[in-house]
Amino acid sequence: MLINNGRALWLVGFGLAMGMPMAATAQVAAKKPAAAVSMKQASLEARVAYVRRLLRNTPLVDGHNDLPWAMREAAKDPLDVVAYDLRRKTAGMTDIARLRKGMVGGQFWSVYIPGEVRDSGYARIQLEQIDIAKRVIARYPDVFVPAYTAADVRAAYAQGKIGSLLGMEGGHAIENSLGALRAYYELGARYMTLTHNVTLDWADAANDVPRNNGLTAFGKEVVREMNRLGMIVDLAHTSPAVMSQALSVSEAPVIWSHAAARGVTDVPRNVPDSILARLPKNGGVLMMTFVPGFVSQSVANYGAQVTAVRDSIAKRFPNDNDAQFKAVAAWRETHPTPIATIADVADHLDHIKKIAGAAHVGIGGDFDGITETVQGLEDVSTYPTLFAELLKRGWTDTELKGLAGENVLRVLKGAETVSARLRTSRPASTKTIQQLDGRR
Repeated sequence: MLINNGRALWLVGFGLAMGMPMAATAQVAAKKPAAAVSMKQASLEARVAYVRRLLRNTPLVDGHNDLPWAMREAAKDPLDVVAYDLRRKTAGMTDIARLRKGMVGGQFWSVYIPGEVRDSGYARIQLEQIDIAKRVIARYPDVFVPAYTAADVRAAYAQGKIGSLLGMEGGHAIENSLGALRAYYELGARYMTLTHNVTLDWADAANDVPRNNGLTAFGKEVVREMNRLGMIVDLAHTSPAVMSQALSVSEAPVIWSHAAARGVTDVPRNVPDSILARLPKNGGVLMMTFVPGFVSQSVANYGAQVTAVRDSIAKRFPNDNDAQFKAVAAWRETHPTPIATIADVADHLDHIKKIAGAAHVGIGGDFDGITETVQGLEDVSTYPTLFAELLKRGWTDTELKGLAGENVLRVLKGAETVSARLRTSRPASTKTIQQLDGRR
C-alpha cells in the first residue's frame, strides 16, 4: 500500500522495525497521527529523531537567553564581543554548534541589566547591552538575522538562520520615562519585563517587598504605551498583583519570558493558577523556564533550607568567614542537593496546558542566566530531549509546534496588530510619573 504522507511513511517504517505487519501498520498510519499511535512507546532515540523532523517544519523560539550579559561578565573589556567566539564551544551554555543541535530557529536575546546598578544611571548600561547584542548578531551574519516582527523570524527560519530579537529585562531601565521606553523600542527591544528582582516606583517585583499594590497609575500607562508601540508586556519577575492588573489593562497578549507554574512549585517567581486561567482570554503565553529552583519543589525547599542554615551559622561564628564557610560545607556534605529533572519541567508544562491550554505555553530556558541546570537540560542543545519527553506523555504535533514557537509568534503578531490599531487612534503618551503618581 502506498501512503502519500511523509509522517505516515515514517510510521510504516517504524512499525515494521517494531515487528508490526505491513498492512496493520499502514492502516494505523492512515487513521491516526504517528505521535498519538507510537511515540508513547518509542525509545528516547526514536522520539528525539521524530522531534527533529518536526522542528524542521516549525521554528523553535526561545524567550530568554542571557548570552549578552554572560559575554560582558566573561570579557576583560566588557564590550568586547570578539574574545567570546561563538564558533567554538564556549564556557557557558550557548554557542553556534549547540544552537544548531538544539534546533533553535528564533531567539529573544535578553539585554538584561541589574536593578541594583546605579553607577551612572541605568541607561548607559542598558545601551551598552543592546550594543553588545547587536554586534554579536552582526558578527555572524550566516547564523543570525536581526528580527523585529513575527514575519522577520519566519523569514530568517526559511533561510536556515536564527531570527534574533531583543528583550529588555527590567523596567528600571526606562528610569520612569515613557520617552526612554519609546527610544528602546526604536533600538529594537520587542519585549520588556516590567520588573526584575527590585520593586520599582511603579511596579512590584515578585522577590521584593511590595510597595505599590501592583501597578501604579504610571505603571498602567507604561503598559498602555507598550501596547501602542507593539512591545510585548513581559510579566516574568512581577508580583501576582502586577500580573493581574497588567492582564486587565493590556489590549495585547502578554508573555512570561521565563517562568513556571506556582501550582507545581510554590515559589514567588512562579505564576499562580488564577492567573494562568486568564490566559485564554488574553491570548498570552507562559514560556517555561529551566531554573531548578523554579521547576522542582525539592530544590526550592533545599534552597530555603540552605539560607536558614547559613543564617544560623553566621550567628554562631560572627565575623569568622572561614569558620562559616567550613560549617556550611560540612552541612552540605550530609545534605546533598536535590536534582531537578526533565520530568519536573514536563510536569509544569502539563499543568499549564491543563489550566490555560496548549495554545498558551512556550519555552524560555534562561540559559547563560543561571548557574545550576536541570538534569538533561544543561544548554541550548537539549531542547529536543524535552519535546521527546512530552511525546511520551501524549502531546500532539500541533501542541508541540505551538510550544516550540507558534504560540509566541502569535503573541508577537498580536502585539503588532494591536499597535497598528492604536497608533492611528492614540497619540504617544506624554504623561510623567510626577503627574500620575506624584513620585519624584
